[in-house]
Amino acid sequence: MSTQKKLLLLGGSRYLLPVIEAAKKLGIYTISCDYLPDNIAHKYSDEYRNVSIIDKEAVLAAARELQVDGVMSFACDPGVVTAAYVAEKMGLPSCGSYESVCILQNKGLFRQFLTEHGFTVPAAKGYTHIEDALNDTELFHWPVIVKPTDSAGSKGVTRVDDPAALEESIRYALSFSHCDEFIIEDFIEKKGFSSDTDCFSVDGKLQFVSFSSQRFDESAENPYTPSAYSWPASISPAHQQELTGELQRLLTLLHMGTSIYNVETREGTDGRAYIMEVSPRGGGNRLAEMLRYATGVDLVTNAVRAAVGLPTEGVVQKPYNGCWAEIILHSDTAGVFDRLWIAEEIRSNIVEEDLWIAPGTKVGGFSAANEAVGTLVLKFETEEQLQRVMNDVPRYVKVQLK
Repeated sequence: MSTQKKLLLLGGSRYLLPVIEAAKKLGIYTISCDYLPDNIAHKYSDEYRNVSIIDKEAVLAAARELQVDGVMSFACDPGVVTAAYVAEKMGLPSCGSYESVCILQNKGLFRQFLTEHGFTVPAAKGYTHIEDALNDTELFHWPVIVKPTDSAGSKGVTRVDDPAALEESIRYALSFSHCDEFIIEDFIEKKGFSSDTDCFSVDGKLQFVSFSSQRFDESAENPYTPSAYSWPASISPAHQQELTGELQRLLTLLHMGTSIYNVETREGTDGRAYIMEVSPRGGGNRLAEMLRYATGVDLVTNAVRAAVGLPTEGVVQKPYNGCWAEIILHSDTAGVFDRLWIAEEIRSNIVEEDLWIAPGTKVGGFSAANEAVGTLVLKFETEEQLQRVMNDVPRYVKVQLK
């Protein structure tokens, strides 16, 4: 009888490829699962199951049939709740209870939890009915942000400055929601850059914490879709320390265990630091891979180890080895891809160029993270060099159309 461990991976995007690679190095059999058989990850996993990852009972049935040792949703927001459900039902290793994961994954429940436990939080409220929200406009300090409660990758997110435009934004948000829920919250004007990056806890204790500078392309179709990241962050050391303590308090209150987390935080112009989102999964846009470049700490492999109940190795806080940046390659407008142009003066800074499309491929405007066409990893010796390039990316990198 085989003793090889089996890991069920929910989703099929290219962000699963390093997870599959890490699992295979550990001798783990991988089964990828979603309802899109042409997704790229299925070409690399050992097995594929055609099951919708938001159908908890169907995934549970597949997991039982396959007799898996672990289940994981990495860089795939819709599968996180399902993974927690399956793990709890089967007694598999899990980041935390199904109840706790549901709180983290639903933006409305999460804001409510933060408020009830005294965290710094913007005014926010979740809704299932449009009319209820339209009657609550006086609750908020305008402008506001409208989001689906259960969507990631900036899908369905808009800023609303005028209550007259609220209904249109709500309907847009609902078009991206699986559970037909949306949230309205005060728009927190950020100081410097917001942070979106990964952290890791072992037995509920934060062992690795990071903060980034998350950047946006104001010319893109959706200016709230992240277009670049850089490390170190612009958030002040004092607020980084405060946020680290508050993240630990949150994980303790929710009785979380061993897991990677995608964490979004923000330093407001009001002088306060905010936890915006915490999801028990690896972030999209290769964030954990970037942290492996920058620090040498392998969160990807440790996330795999945790998912099948193996002990973690080397999850410790380490400084950044230089200044690092990741550019999310994209086109601001729809068209046909011709080539990627990179200025010669930054060629020596490029550590990795990962282009996902060939000339002649149709591309969309950058309306959401799924419109990305590749990534560029760069290293700089000084923060001054990094800022010069990252503050004017189109001068150095262009996705050119025919």
